[in-house]
Amino acid sequence: MFKKVFDKVVGEVQEAADELLDQIRADDEPVGQKPAAVQRKVLSICFDPAVPSQQGKPLSTVLGWNDVHSLMGKYIADLKECSYGYANYEVVEHIDVDGMPTKADGFTYEPNDFLRHWKARDGFHQPDLVDYHKILRDYDVIAQVNSGRIDEVWLWGFPYAGYYESIMAGPGAFWCNAPALKETGQAQRRFIIMGYNYQRGVGEMLENLGHRAESIMRRVFRNKRGDANLWERFARYDQTHPGKAEVGIMHFAPNSVRDYDWGNKTPVSSSCDDWLNFPNLTGARRTVDCQEWGNGDTRLHHLWWSRRLPHVTGASGGISHNWWRYIIDPNEVP
Repeated sequence: MFKKVFDKVVGEVQEAADELLDQIRADDEPVGQKPAAVQRKVLSICFDPAVPSQQGKPLSTVLGWNDVHSLMGKYIADLKECSYGYANYEVVEHIDVDGMPTKADGFTYEPNDFLRHWKARDGFHQPDLVDYHKILRDYDVIAQVNSGRIDEVWLWGFPYAGYYESIMAGPGAFWCNAPALKETGQAQRRFIIMGYNYQRGVGEMLENLGHRAESIMRRVFRNKRGDANLWERFARYDQTHPGKAEVGIMHFAPNSVRDYDWGNKTPVSSSCDDWLNFPNLTGARRTVDCQEWGNGDTRLHHLWWSRRLPHVTGASGGISHNWWRYIIDPNEVP
């Protein structure tokens, strides 16, 4: 009995607080308009060592992998486009490192050894996790975050470099597709370290960002229940909610039946396009299949998904109608 009363009181207090926040935000901006663009400054660090047994050529060249600068340019353009001009990233410094990142247990690959392991697809060092704190020290990352010179870090590497796809650091850091990075409280704000693999393409970079978005939006809506949890509604797909699919999640399009099943031709009912009109959701549905999101193309699905994230001014329930606000800047997450 006491718990029911307590929960009711807490709910009423939360509702009143949300209404107050909505009013404050309503005074600041009209509802349904295009929000002002934001700039995000990036420190980019690429570990691409020379391989002695291959005439000192960089590892990425030896294995025919992608050019980091080309990947960055396309990725930055994609983020600006799919956020409707909101997210504008600038790489303020790019550092090419002729070396391998050190693992958390102190191990560091020799380039010749790594190449041998790669060709054999065997013998990789475990545990794999990189020493994030060494990178933070070596490149004076926290001081740069505190001074405002940078807002986040992009790490580039090879398979088994030991990076998470994203990890959050700083005061009040929370799960961001990885456990919060501990012992970073000297930072004056939260920041995210992205981990990218130059063996892969822009589609996989967008996937890293999508998982970051999933983690952050779960956090934003953590106190919402039922229909008030719009993130859970956005994330529905037919396998988990038969006949009630909406946009889905990174690994599951509206009709997917397994991870990465973006080429599924099975038609299902979905309200995916309704989210393009947020916050004016009508529940309108239509039949869709993989032709809508690129017939299995990783990048095209992720762009399709990202364009449907709410992206306008205003707020409801104490939460902004512009979800990119939280995804791009974790300090906006309460």
